[in-house]
Amino acid sequence: MLTGGDAHDCPVAERLIDRVEPAEHLLSDKAYDSKELRDELEQRGTKPVILNRSNRKQRFSFSKRLYRLRWRIESAFNRLKDFRGIATRYDKLGPELLGRCLLAAALVWWI
Repeated sequence: MLTGGDAHDCPVAERLIDRVEPAEHLLSDKAYDSKELRDELEQRGTKPVILNRSNRKQRFSFSKRLYRLRWRIESAFNRLKDFRGIATRYDKLGPELLGRCLLAAALVWWI
């Protein structure tokens, strides 16, 4: 889902999670540390692996071993940003940006 540059990702995360089958774990960084998202994941039977924000009073436990695997996700996005048109977002319309991302992903997979 394409959002504005100033929009926070957490409210959109719940809508995206509803579109896929429940997973065993969800890896995320501390930007997604919200009570609502954690409750939604628990209802779906998914264990959240989310780093606690520094100002959180009630700490949640998470698997540090699984959290270390998050670099794979970050690396995939960073690899897509090697393409200047995606990193600077030359295309202002969603379908054109999606097309560029799909083409870049195919090139990254092929190379």
